[in-house]
Amino acid sequence: METILVTGGAGFIGGCFVRHWIQEFPGQVINLDLLTYAGNLDSLRGVVDDPRHIFVQGDIRNRTTVSSVLAQYRPQAILHFAAESHVDRSIDGPADCISTNVIGTSVLLECALEYWRTRSTQQQHSFRFLHVSTDEVYGSIEPGHKAREGDAYAPSSPYAASKAGADHFVRAYQQTYGLPTLITHSSNNYGPYQFPEKLVPLTILNALAGKSLPVYGDGTNIRDWLHVEDHCSALRAVLRRGNAGESYHIGGNCERTNLSVVEAICTIVDRLTTDDANRPTRKQIAFVEDRPGHDHRYALDSNNIRQTLGWSPSHLFEAGLEATVQWYLEHPDWVQRICNGTYHGERLGLSNESRFETESDSH
Repeated sequence: METILVTGGAGFIGGCFVRHWIQEFPGQVINLDLLTYAGNLDSLRGVVDDPRHIFVQGDIRNRTTVSSVLAQYRPQAILHFAAESHVDRSIDGPADCISTNVIGTSVLLECALEYWRTRSTQQQHSFRFLHVSTDEVYGSIEPGHKAREGDAYAPSSPYAASKAGADHFVRAYQQTYGLPTLITHSSNNYGPYQFPEKLVPLTILNALAGKSLPVYGDGTNIRDWLHVEDHCSALRAVLRRGNAGESYHIGGNCERTNLSVVEAICTIVDRLTTDDANRPTRKQIAFVEDRPGHDHRYALDSNNIRQTLGWSPSHLFEAGLEATVQWYLEHPDWVQRICNGTYHGERLGLSNESRFETESDSH
């Protein structure tokens, strides 16, 4: 009966991983999450009360907490999702990104190394520490090229720089101490349960509410899109069959401009709803001042994971996007609890027009 430790398992991608793991595999999932603004136990509907799901509210920067969890539950693997992931927030205040993404990862690695050394030789060999990173560490990618494993990092934002720093720590622990680590970099994720400050859910909710649909610059920035369930299936493949010490790119092979994504959402919303007063919703698109250091294009070469592990995405973007819009239409209670803050027991005062993100979650 395998036990795994998931950090950040109440977030968008971590929550999807936890839900599918509980549904598909035996064993326990230890879910360690601090429940910051983006952590939401509502996103674990269907599994949060499952006896195989053990939730621990705690901070990966707290050495005592992490060591205690490892000693008590003895996991065979650690999947590290926990991070500050919002680029605009990192520009406003880089300290949180540095604290969580760099220091938090280093504390987690230190505790994992001590725990790993207490295990038998066979257990050490089968143990895995999987660090979930982002395509943003490579910076803007020139047309005609895709970032490959081993390419030089060139982060442009404090968020990307903090994730790059975390990557280097993970790699250093493998090289220096032999800790069996894996690193994945994924492209932009979308799908159900995504926090409403990200591009896809924000556009959906603002379109439904007749609000402005903000687009940075001229909207020509290009992102590669990946359904969150495809990302999680890739992570399961890497965890099961990946080679310790290697990194794997998880790309959707689905490049779209930000403007085309917003327009596609408008078309879907118009088709699935009957509110003629706001038709067409494209009239709500508003181009706003570009943010500092905004990378023009992200693109990952994912041939390695496709060829060596046999993984490929199963969701077509158009169908996946429509299913995502439909999900938000069918779950107004989930949205309302986030917007009024009751999912954390307090009002956060989230404004769908004051913060928005042209990068979706990718780690």
